Amino acid sequence: MRFRGVLVGLAVLTWAGTAAAQKFQTFFPYPLKVATLPNGLRVVRVPFESPGLVSYYTVVRVGSRNEVEADHTGFAHYFEHVMFKGTKAWPEGTRDALLGRLGFSENAFTTDDVTVYFVNGPSTSLDKLVELEADRFRNLEYSEATFQTEAKAVLGEYHKNAANPGLKMEEELAATAFKVHPYRHTTLGFYDDIKKMPGYFEYSREFFRRWYTPDNTLVFVVGDFDDAKLMAWVEKGYGSWQGKAAKLVIPAEPAQKEARQVHVDWATPTLPRHLHAWHTPSAGMSLTDGAVQSVLSAYLAGPTSPLYKQLVLEQQLCESVSTGYGEHRDPSLFSLTATLKEERHRAAVQAAFDAAVRDAVSGKLDAKRVQDIKDNLRYSLLMGLETADHVAMQLAYFGGVLGGPGSVDALYQAIAQVKPAQVSAFAKRHLTDSNRTVLTLTPKPAAEKAGQP
Repeated sequence: MRFRGVLVGLAVLTWAGTAAAQKFQTFFPYPLKVATLPNGLRVVRVPFESPGLVSYYTVVRVGSRNEVEADHTGFAHYFEHVMFKGTKAWPEGTRDALLGRLGFSENAFTTDDVTVYFVNGPSTSLDKLVELEADRFRNLEYSEATFQTEAKAVLGEYHKNAANPGLKMEEELAATAFKVHPYRHTTLGFYDDIKKMPGYFEYSREFFRRWYTPDNTLVFVVGDFDDAKLMAWVEKGYGSWQGKAAKLVIPAEPAQKEARQVHVDWATPTLPRHLHAWHTPSAGMSLTDGAVQSVLSAYLAGPTSPLYKQLVLEQQLCESVSTGYGEHRDPSLFSLTATLKEERHRAAVQAAFDAAVRDAVSGKLDAKRVQDIKDNLRYSLLMGLETADHVAMQLAYFGGVLGGPGSVDALYQAIAQVKPAQVSAFAKRHLTDSNRTVLTLTPKPAAEKAGQP
C-alpha cells in the first residue's frame, strides 16, 4: 500500500476514520492515526494544538517482568541508562549536544513492564529528531568499559534509593508475595545481581537483541507536524530496522493459599508503616478487572472514603492512607498502605483496614460514591491532557503496558461501565485472608540501635 504517494508497504489504520473506529474511540478526545511498518513497528500520531512543539515517545515493551534468568535482574533499567551512550554515526556526547542546540529535552523511565524514552521540543527539527531516535534504536553501540561504568552508576542509583524505606518495603513485599514470577524483584533488580552486573557485558548485548526490536516497540508523536512528512522520515529512519522479540516463557505465579507476613526494622528515624497486599488479575489480561480495581482503589482509601476520614481526619492515627494499584501485563498486587503517626496505633489501623474490606465485600456499596469515583477518574484524565507531552505520556504508558495504541481509551471506557456489584464481587473474590500478605515497618528506637537496655 502506498501512503500519500511516498511510502510503500505500510499497513495504515486511522482510528478516527472508520465506523468501527468511531465506536472504539468515544472518550479519549484526540483521534489516533496508527501505522504499522512491515517490520512490526507501530507509529501513533496525534495532531495537537501546540504550535511549533512536538512530543516524541518511544515505548519498548520490556521491563523487570522480562528478567527471567537467575542472577540477571536489573537489565531493563540498565538500558534506560545506556541508550543515551551513542552510535557510530553519533558517538557518545554528540547526540546530546545536537539535541540541546536544537532545543530538545529528553528523559526516560523503566517500570515492571515497559521502558519509555521521551523527547520534547521544536517541531521544526522533527526530521533530525526522527533520524537520531531511529539511529540509536537500530545501532546502539557501547564498549565493555562503558558498560561497566554505567553498571556502577546503576549500583549508585540503588544505594541512593536504599536510603528511603520505600525501596526496602517494595523489595520485601515482592519477595514475600511472589515466589516464581519476575515481579518478585523490583525494577532496579536484586542488589546482589546489580553488584555482579559489570561482569555480564555479553549478556547485556543479548538482552538488547531480545527486546529492542521493531515488533516490540511503539512510537507516539503528538503535537504540531505534517503527517505525510513525518511518516516519510519514519520510513527512512526505521524501515531497515530488523529483529523479532524473544519468545521467553514468563513463569506464572501459583495461587497464594495461606496468609503471609513480613516485617522490616528500619535503622533511621521514620514513621511506622502498615501494608496489606493481595494478588489480583491484571488490566493487561482483562480491562474489566483493571477498571474495577481503579474504582475499588478510590472507594477503599480515596479522600471520600470512610477509612481515610477515620484514620487521617477524625482520629488522626495516620499521616496518610493510600492504595497501591497500577496497570500491569501480568497478575500483580493490590494494596492498602498507612503511614502511622505512632507504633501504638498499629492494631487500630489493622482493624480499620479489615473493616473497610468487609464493607467492600458486603455488597452494600454506596452507588452514588461509585459513580462519583468513575466520573472523577475519567475527567481527571481529561483535565490532565493540557500539553502534547501530557497526551503522549498517557498514550505511551497505557499503550505499552496494555499492548494497544488506543488502550487508554479502552480502559477508561471500561471504567465507565463498572457497577457497584462488580466492585463488591471482585473484593469478595480476591481480598481474602489466605490471599493476603501483610508488611509492617517499624523504626528501631535509638537505644535499641545503640545496644542499650
